[in-house]
Amino acid sequence: GEEIQCSDVREGADDDQLLEAISSLGQKERIIIGIDAPLSYNPKGGERPSDSDLRRFVHAQGGHVGIMSPTMIRMVYLTLRGLQLTRLLERLKPQYDLEIVEVHPGACMLLRGADPNDVRKFKSELPARGRLLDWLETKGLRGIHRAESVSDHYVAACAAALGAWQWSLGKSIWRFALDLPHHPYDFAC
Repeated sequence: GEEIQCSDVREGADDDQLLEAISSLGQKERIIIGIDAPLSYNPKGGERPSDSDLRRFVHAQGGHVGIMSPTMIRMVYLTLRGLQLTRLLERLKPQYDLEIVEVHPGACMLLRGADPNDVRKFKSELPARGRLLDWLETKGLRGIHRAESVSDHYVAACAAALGAWQWSLGKSIWRFALDLPHHPYDFAC
């Protein structure tokens, strides 16, 4: 609909806790999962076509956000985590009506009009995180602002939820369609 409601927060959840959270939603519900990690890699290594396309699109809109190839140092670990997580989640099908999309939280916020300075600083500055949470609430995310200090991972998760939700409604601002067999998930913002 016009908004989504945060009903649970689990920071630092391991695989078993993620599976428990999904199973608690029930088998009759449509479950959309936005993952902030590369969910594929280019068969020849380096940057995927989706990475360069998103970078060009963000730049054409006047923005700048770090978009790194899945095989870059340090990104390799996130890529491996994303691949492992999708493999685990895919095992829940067809028992659960589960859809997975790769998202880039920074690009999701920039492309929807978040303050570029806040997007650039949210990983290091608490005030930027608070302003972005306020901004995300204006985009239809309800119940996300918390009184205590929040981590940059929490803000990124909220932005990923926004991107996945809008993708599920067919309202992505940018989308790179899956390309089987090497890129099995849409990448959307």
